[in-house]
Amino acid sequence: MTSHSAVHDTFRIDRHFDASPDRVFHAFADPAAKARWFGGPAEMKREDESFDFREGGRETMVTVFDDGTRYGFYATYVDIVPAERIVYTYEMTMNGQRISASVVTVEVRGGQAGGTDFAVVEQGVYLDGLDNSAQRRQGTEDLMDALGKSLS
Repeated sequence: MTSHSAVHDTFRIDRHFDASPDRVFHAFADPAAKARWFGGPAEMKREDESFDFREGGRETMVTVFDDGTRYGFYATYVDIVPAERIVYTYEMTMNGQRISASVVTVEVRGGQAGGTDFAVVEQGVYLDGLDNSAQRRQGTEDLMDALGKSLS
């Protein structure tokens, strides 16, 4: 008999970017701009990509590592307020098995000293010990670093 578990956690990451809120939002909304920072290293193989940035739209991507491990990202956009907010749900899979499901809120606001104050909040459930909040937070921190570099 297989033991199943569900661990819930929420984390928040705040950043300031020296770019306008429109430009930061564009980095999420435009497929070419998002491809510059979202995903993994360029040498990783990416498959089954789709990008439909609208309320009710879906974004998908499967990343294949050198050892053959396949990670799937399957998102649905729930709420979009241009240059202000994005809310989406997503699930992650590993070799076809669901390892987590999350709700994410991205907020962009003009900073008092210029640029953009940015926050991402993720509420996740990590399934059967196959993923965890610490790993997800680190991965999201890495993505936010890549986003910042893409905006420079």
